[in-house]
Amino acid sequence: MLEKNQKIRWLFKPALFVLALMPLVFLIHRGMDNDLGANPIETLNRFTGEWVLRFLLITLAVTPLRRLTGWNVLLRYRRMLGLFAFFYACLHFLSYAWLDQYFVLPDIVKDVTKRPYITVGFASFLLLIPLAVTSTHGMVRRLGARRWQQLHRLVYLIGIGGIIHFLWLVKSDITQPLIYGIILASLLGFRVWDKARRVPGAVVTGTVR
Repeated sequence: MLEKNQKIRWLFKPALFVLALMPLVFLIHRGMDNDLGANPIETLNRFTGEWVLRFLLITLAVTPLRRLTGWNVLLRYRRMLGLFAFFYACLHFLSYAWLDQYFVLPDIVKDVTKRPYITVGFASFLLLIPLAVTSTHGMVRRLGARRWQQLHRLVYLIGIGGIIHFLWLVKSDITQPLIYGIILASLLGFRVWDKARRVPGAVVTGTVR
């Protein structure tokens, strides 16, 4: 039974890796079929940006699922899911810097400083970089578990920034960013509730210590 479980785990991780690449494959296929709509650049930006949010939310969902189900094996895949969020964030930024701004640095700087939704999105992207760099087991040992965990709590701020970036981008139809926002609020709310549940006296007069 143990050997069978090990084989399943060995097969599941590559399968998850391939599955996480499928949005990119789908996007490339659409591009080759000239099926990116009237504004291909906007389609690329929107598509990659939404997948950043989706992978961030999936990554944040690992802890609640593990707590609720007891499936500690889920932790094996959290790092990879987080790195895919960074991967799609890189594609999102690249599509903006290359196709929208043609790598003209002064124009990028001006755009980042002048348009709030880009400011928030760019800041969130920058915050993702140290999380990706320190995602290895070696960096966990170097930083120490406590400092590493504190650093990686930036993902909460990144998630909020990503929702705000999307919300300010769409302006009129805010249905999708609201859905993502509700999911994020639920995942963060679970963490507050779970901490209060596991630590006696954590909740005092409605606040969490």
